[in-house]
Amino acid sequence: MGSFVNVLIIAISLSLDALAVSIAGGVKARKALLRDALKVGLFFGGFQAGMPLLGYLAGNAFKDAVDSASGWIAFVLLAAIGLNMIRNAVTGDDDDEAPADMLRTRTLLALAVATSIDALVVGVTLSLAGLPLLVSIVLIGVVTFLISIAGFLFGKRLGTAFGERIEIVGGLALIAIGLKLLIW
Repeated sequence: MGSFVNVLIIAISLSLDALAVSIAGGVKARKALLRDALKVGLFFGGFQAGMPLLGYLAGNAFKDAVDSASGWIAFVLLAAIGLNMIRNAVTGDDDDEAPADMLRTRTLLALAVATSIDALVVGVTLSLAGLPLLVSIVLIGVVTFLISIAGFLFGKRLGTAFGERIEIVGGLALIAIGLKLLIW
């Protein structure tokens, strides 16, 4: 049960970039239709699930060599991602602003890749921490899918209520999980 909770927290944390972009896309869309929201959710959820799989496979390739240092490696990776998310939120340097044509496939593809790069590194962490692969990628993908749909549909209402603070919360959660993996 503990590893499920860890993966759920990681999934929620990873989905916050996609949420921020989905909200921005919903705010800029003239009509937030369900099919548009589903398209956004499929792109973001699909990439958030696929990237950890790639990272996990890469992590498994050198797992035995770094097994004794895996707690430190997981902490450093998660802390780096978390600190970067917080830095981007505080400085406003994040390039994940959704353009007006967010629903174009090429634009959605670029946004999905940009918001899932951190999930690739987290995939390496999943391998090193011994978290279950299938549960992890499915949960990360489903959580991101649902959060992206909700963000897009409610973008006009939510607007700037949370703004950059969403990424700060996500960054802090990743750092906290890294600390927990280091200590336990």
